[in-house]
Amino acid sequence: MQHYRTCWISDVHLGTRGAQADALLSFLKANEFETLYVVGDLIDVWSLKRGIYWPQSHNDVIQKLLRAGRKGTRIIYIPGNHDEFLAHYHGEYGSMTVQERAIHTTVDGTRLLVIHGHELDTVVQNARWLALLGDVGYQFLLWLNRPLNFLRRMFGLGYWSLSSYAKQKVKSAVNYVGKFEESIVRYAEKDGVHGVVCGHIHTPVVRPIEGVTYYNCGDWVESCSALVEHQCGRMELLTGMHTPSRIIPLPPLASCEDFEEVGKRMKAR
Repeated sequence: MQHYRTCWISDVHLGTRGAQADALLSFLKANEFETLYVVGDLIDVWSLKRGIYWPQSHNDVIQKLLRAGRKGTRIIYIPGNHDEFLAHYHGEYGSMTVQERAIHTTVDGTRLLVIHGHELDTVVQNARWLALLGDVGYQFLLWLNRPLNFLRRMFGLGYWSLSSYAKQKVKSAVNYVGKFEESIVRYAEKDGVHGVVCGHIHTPVVRPIEGVTYYNCGDWVESCSALVEHQCGRMELLTGMHTPSRIIPLPPLASCEDFEEVGKRMKAR
C-alpha cells in the first residue's frame, strides 16, 4: 500500500461506457491519501441524460470513495461541467467538501490553485450546444476504439486510441489545448499561486508556463492518470494503462531525499 499526502484525479466520467472504472478502483485500493481532490466530471450527467448506463463497477468506485472518507481521507470535490448540478450543493458532507475551487498548500509551502478548467473553456461557456455536439462525437470515437483494438489484439498489437490520435492530429484541437493551458495560467496568476491543477481536457501534463507550473491530472477514460504529492512535497504525475502522457517534468528526482537536498541547495544560494 502506497501512502501519499495528496492526490488529484479528474474526468472519470462514470455513467459512460468509456469510463475505466475498474482501473480507477484498482488504483484507489492500492494507494492511500491524506487528502483526495476529485477535480470534476466524476459523474457524466450529460451522458446519463441521453441514456442510463451504470454498471456495478461504477457503483463500486462511489462506494470506495465514501469508504475512504470514513477511514479518514479528506475528500474535496470540485464540480466540472459534466457534473455541474453539484455546483448548487457547496458545503461539507461528512468527510467530503464540495466547493467551486481550492487553494492547496504543499508540505514545502508551494501554493496551488485547483479548478476543473471548464470555467475558461470558451466553447463550454458560450456555445453549450457545440460542447454537447463535441461530446457526442468524442463518445463515438471512444466507441470505435473497442472494435479497432479487438482487431489489433487479434494481430498481436497493443492498445491504440483513435480518439487520442484524432485529438493530437487535428490542428484546431492542438491549438485549443495550447490556448486553454495559457488561459488557465493567466487565471491562476490572479491568486498569486505557484501553480495550477486542473483537468477537463483529458491531457495529462506537467510543464512550466510563464513562471507558473501547470498541472493537468488527465482522466480515467484514456490516460488513467493521477497527480500525487509525496509526503516530502514532491509532485509526481502517475500515468496508467493506455495513452502515453506529454510530460515535461520538473527537475528529475529519484526520491524524497533528493527533493529535500535540492531544496536545501536552492535556499543556500
